[in-house]
Amino acid sequence: MITPMALAEVLLITPKRHGDARGWFAETWSRAALAEAGVVADFVQDNQAYNAKAGTLRGLHFQQAPHPQAKLVRVLKGAIYDVAVDVRTGSPTRGRWVGAELTAERGEQLFVPRGFAHGYVTLTDDCELFYKVDGLYAPQTEGGVIWNDPDLAIDWPLKGEPILSDKDKVLPRLKDMAAVAF
Repeated sequence: MITPMALAEVLLITPKRHGDARGWFAETWSRAALAEAGVVADFVQDNQAYNAKAGTLRGLHFQQAPHPQAKLVRVLKGAIYDVAVDVRTGSPTRGRWVGAELTAERGEQLFVPRGFAHGYVTLTDDCELFYKVDGLYAPQTEGGVIWNDPDLAIDWPLKGEPILSDKDKVLPRLKDMAAVAF
C-alpha cells in the first residue's frame, strides 16, 4: 500500500506480507509500483545503519545538486520515528515536515524525495535501518538542518536529550541556510 503523507511527495509505503506457518515474504521495492505512484527513482546504492541506543538522532541531512539523493528507508530491527523536511528554495511547503513511525515488525517504508532533509530518532535499542538512494554519496554536496530548529518545531518522540554526532550538533537553522539547488 502506498500512501501520500501531508507533504504529497513523501510516501509511506507498507508492503504486503504473505505469510504462513514458516514466516512471511514481502516485496520491499518495485520500480513498477513506485512508478504507478509517480515516483521515478533509479536507485544506485544501498546503505545500512546500526544504532546501539534508543534516543539516537541522525539528521536532518540532504545532498544538493549536482548530487541530490532521494531515499527509500526501512527498519530491519527495532523502530524509528522518521522525518522528512522540505528544504527546497522557493517551495510553497519549504520548512514543513512530516514524520512516521517505521518498525521492523510492520515493515513500513518512507520515500523521501530529493529536496527534502531526512532524519530519524531510534525508539529502541539495537536498531538497524536499510535504505536505498538514487544518488551516490558526495560529501562535498552534504547539507543539513539542526534537529531542534524552533521554526520547524518537529515533534520528536524523545525521552530526554538525544544522542547526536558532533556534526549534527552544529547544523544551521533552516532560515540561516543559503539557497539550495536540487
